[in-house]
Amino acid sequence: MSQKKLVIISLDAFGTEDLNYALTLPNFKKFKEEAALVEKVRSVYPSLTYMCHTSIITGQYPKDHGIINNTFIQPDRISPDWYWYAKYIKTPTIFDIAKENGLSVSTILWPVTGKSKSIDYNIAEIFANRKWHSQVAVSLLASSPKYLIQKNSKFGHLRNGIKQPELDDFVTAITVDTIKQEQPDVMAIHLVDLDSTRHGYGVKSPEAKAAIDRMDNHLGQIFAAIEDTPAYQDAHIVLLGDHYQIDTGSVIRPNHLFKKAGLIKVNDDNKIIHYDIYAKGADGSTYIYKNEDSNFTIEDLKNVLKPLAQYIDVIYDQEEATAKGADPNCFALIEAKAGYYFESDIERPIMEATNKNIPGVKLLKASHGYDPERENYTTMFMAKGPKIAAGAVIEEGRLVDEGPTMLAMLDLSFKTPVAGNVLQGLFQ
Repeated sequence: MSQKKLVIISLDAFGTEDLNYALTLPNFKKFKEEAALVEKVRSVYPSLTYMCHTSIITGQYPKDHGIINNTFIQPDRISPDWYWYAKYIKTPTIFDIAKENGLSVSTILWPVTGKSKSIDYNIAEIFANRKWHSQVAVSLLASSPKYLIQKNSKFGHLRNGIKQPELDDFVTAITVDTIKQEQPDVMAIHLVDLDSTRHGYGVKSPEAKAAIDRMDNHLGQIFAAIEDTPAYQDAHIVLLGDHYQIDTGSVIRPNHLFKKAGLIKVNDDNKIIHYDIYAKGADGSTYIYKNEDSNFTIEDLKNVLKPLAQYIDVIYDQEEATAKGADPNCFALIEAKAGYYFESDIERPIMEATNKNIPGVKLLKASHGYDPERENYTTMFMAKGPKIAAGAVIEEGRLVDEGPTMLAMLDLSFKTPVAGNVLQGLFQ
């Protein structure tokens, strides 16, 4: 068994601004006293969970690692498929590097790990997205079957499908058990309760505060397991966020305008069957894709979008979007003004207030996907361990710096150049 251990805990939607409250809680506070901190970490664009988590483990921007959205462009589907599987990542991950160097790896609900060949103990983040699929079947196919069956038989009673906060209870219990039993060298855990709660209630809502309380409790359980397991005596432990969130008041669905302009064709059931121009939502932003046969221009786009101009912050063309690390194959990338977010569908109205509760309709009270350059929109990174300078504080960093930095804790590095750098100021 290796002497090198690394435990990565992702706190989805945890922002720099959350530190003020979190550091009053016992487990966050204790960790911070022994850790180094990067206060303001700039996310990637669009700042969505799957893109962010892939940038964290590759040190690359979405344009290079290939995960350019949470979901695929599938205009004919109300619920498009997600980038669930590791095969979609085009560049090496820290899991790949660890495996190549003889280290064992475990991931629990870490995005884009389905069917990974580098992960020994994997419970993939995936859900049944077809009427004929079952959650058990899709999870088994994407995960390490024996490991999943064992942990599910022990802790399955804790979960309620994929609903929160029960799902994080389930993840935490498995994490604790895995630390004690399998003792992997590299472990990556994804806690999602805070993200779900903010979507449902808002960034600074009492419910979000309660989710941070629950998060602190989960961290306490994980830290206790690490302390009680001799193999992890000299482990490096990382707490990180992937993006923050911004409160929303309305959702915008631009494809209505493209349909009205004859740029989108639908069938009798109002399902999209062809498009010249298509808006693929990324929440706080939206990609615009163009049929390669179309001679549509950016000026044409601005004209069609005029009815929504007051809700749009900026329109980036393909070159500008690529320079920001986004999908190089998009035609344009549109940023919403604060208080607004985008969706792709044309089933519901072109604009809709989010302060309604409609059965079966998910309207987000807060969201992400915005430009990481926005003010008060950063996340954070904390680490402790034998190589780390306790008490060190770096004011700024980037999400892409985290992969190289975490590999350095294991005395490893990416074989080929990546966009991120090792944050040397964290080390002794």
